[in-house]
Amino acid sequence: ASLFVTVYEYPTFAGYGKTAIFLLLFCGIFWFLPLSLCSAELSGIEGYQEGGIFSWVGKSLGEANGFAAIFFQWFQVTVGFVTMLYFIVGTSAYILKIPSINSDPLYKFIAVVSLFWILTALQLKGTDVTTRIAKYGFSIGIIVPVIVMLILTIIYFFNGHHVSTNFTQYKFYPTITDLPALSTFLLAYMGVEASAPHISELVDAKKNYPKILVQLVLVGILTSAVGGSILSMVLSGKISANEGVMDAIRRLFYSNDLLIFVFGLLIIFGITAQVSSWIVSPTEGLQYTAKQGILSEKLTKKNGFGVPVKLLLLQGVIVTIWAALLTFSSGSAGGTLSFQTAISLTVLIYLSAYVLLFFAYLITTVKKGYLKRSFNIPGGKLLKLILGILGLCISVLAIATTFLVPKSIPDFEGKTYVLMLAISYLIVICVPYCIYYTIKHKAK
Repeated sequence: ASLFVTVYEYPTFAGYGKTAIFLLLFCGIFWFLPLSLCSAELSGIEGYQEGGIFSWVGKSLGEANGFAAIFFQWFQVTVGFVTMLYFIVGTSAYILKIPSINSDPLYKFIAVVSLFWILTALQLKGTDVTTRIAKYGFSIGIIVPVIVMLILTIIYFFNGHHVSTNFTQYKFYPTITDLPALSTFLLAYMGVEASAPHISELVDAKKNYPKILVQLVLVGILTSAVGGSILSMVLSGKISANEGVMDAIRRLFYSNDLLIFVFGLLIIFGITAQVSSWIVSPTEGLQYTAKQGILSEKLTKKNGFGVPVKLLLLQGVIVTIWAALLTFSSGSAGGTLSFQTAISLTVLIYLSAYVLLFFAYLITTVKKGYLKRSFNIPGGKLLKLILGILGLCISVLAIATTFLVPKSIPDFEGKTYVLMLAISYLIVICVPYCIYYTIKHKAK
């Protein structure tokens, strides 16, 4: 759950009122479950265990696509870091009452980059400390705040306050205008495939893994639906992308500065722990590609503490570039445009990996059904094909709808949003294939 349950998406969910609950249910049942089950089966195929998504895709669609998939899985985090750090900076500015940290592009850039490089430096002597931080960050910084917010909201309405029109003006079922939200709601569940390689550690995986997935869906839907709905019901008017949570807390705590400060620290701790846990983890798959002669072993070489220093430095440089592009290119638009663009780009890149994953799963099911599997999706070949096609179609649809301007972006900024997103996405799509074919050409 700590891989995908987060707080920073609540303001985005809140912008869709009751519709957010439907979209979270829809994406959870028709996309999250197929993704989890397909990943679980692929990870259990004999010869597919090492390398994660690189092997799952590469064994069926060729090494170039396998490298692209692992590259997208890693590269999306470099944009995702900026999204998470924006939220930390926004919350810090709020509780410290220094709005310029979040509103001034230069201060914001310095804050984001400084925090990321500090967290990266902490990883260089091993991940023991950050592993412990991540362990408690999920419960203390995410689950506890959601429970506290729920209790406070119940008290808030018992005291005679009315539910905001932000929540009541929307119907439960979405309309055509809500289509741009699809990719954002999928983001609520992205990352769960990282649990698939651990399926072999379960007792009676065939029986227990599906049960665990159902529990994960419930945890994901409940925390996201509760968090998003609270903001939507409590706040009136426009909801800030990276300060919306604290705006709601201010109302629920009746502007008690001390309680707001403590609550803000909890959230900052939770998101910081999430950033820390992602800094080294996504590089594991890239380290495996070095063994296959794709990336240089010098780049992925580990120090005495088991950390790939050069790869982390490269990752830090890329995050710094993204932070500069997303922060300064939004100009006078403020935090919302850069924040939304960062979220959308993260989703687009990750969805590209999922398109390859689902396509590879369908090919494997049709052409390689004879391979030994430690886990089989119950229901036979027909159900497997249905799940694979469902996941693939929703992923492709989500990619297309991401380029529609979301409600959180004013109409006059729509062209900037689409242009920033399209150019960034096209560059990212080409990068892994250019790297792969350049290296293979040199090898010849």
